[in-house]
Amino acid sequence: MNSNEPLVKIRNLHFSHGDRVIFNGVDIDIPQGKVTAIMGPSGTGKTTLLKLIGGQLRPSRGTIEVDGQNVHKLSRRELYRLRMRMGMLFQSGALLTDLNVYDNVAYPLREHTDLPESMIRRLVLMKLEAVGLRGARELMPSELSGGMARRVALARAIALDPMMVMYDEPFTGQDPISMGVLAQLVRRLNDAARLTSVLVSHDVEETAGISDMIYVLSGGKVIESGTPQALGVSQSPAVKQFMGGLPDGPVHFHYKAPTLSEDLLSMRGAK
Repeated sequence: MNSNEPLVKIRNLHFSHGDRVIFNGVDIDIPQGKVTAIMGPSGTGKTTLLKLIGGQLRPSRGTIEVDGQNVHKLSRRELYRLRMRMGMLFQSGALLTDLNVYDNVAYPLREHTDLPESMIRRLVLMKLEAVGLRGARELMPSELSGGMARRVALARAIALDPMMVMYDEPFTGQDPISMGVLAQLVRRLNDAARLTSVLVSHDVEETAGISDMIYVLSGGKVIESGTPQALGVSQSPAVKQFMGGLPDGPVHFHYKAPTLSEDLLSMRGAK
């Protein structure tokens, strides 16, 4: 498709879980060849958005186009074909615990291609080299540190040379060194392999350091979007609170309730 066209185009997206509105008219463009971050407080639907892009969930209203295809109008066969071009790094890593590192990365190649084992071996070793873990190919997932497991999962996500990789909270639970390694891997792989990366995270510093574009979600809407530099000087109270990690702002510390005095003076014994 035209390189000036966004790879993912989301228009007027509405989605609810029961009575709870998650998205209420969201528009997002994810440009080709860039790292785009989806950020916002917990519970704003960041991971849900990835599932909608991948066709695991269906919107109540609106459209999601990936590479010019309306995801939710595709047949099952067409959707599976599109998904083969979309890598996914799950928050937990989701490695297959009974397979070693090599076989975890080889799995999508064996499942979706007819390549000979000699070619699969070359590809697996190249992907593991890209994440710095070629020497760990015989280890089992239980023998890996959290950061190593996340890097193996990344090697598996790029095994089929996808056009796009989606990252669901890749930095959660990582120590500062592993977090820095993962962040730089996301950036370097995106540029070297000419990928498009969609990064869901609430780790402001690491994410802002590698992203070209950030969308901030809150209350079912995109409250602001722009470069990390632009959001860093935003005058929006909600954006300032989130980017600065401020305790006071539009996101309240206290859950909605009557005043404390009203509760204390209410009927004795009531809960």
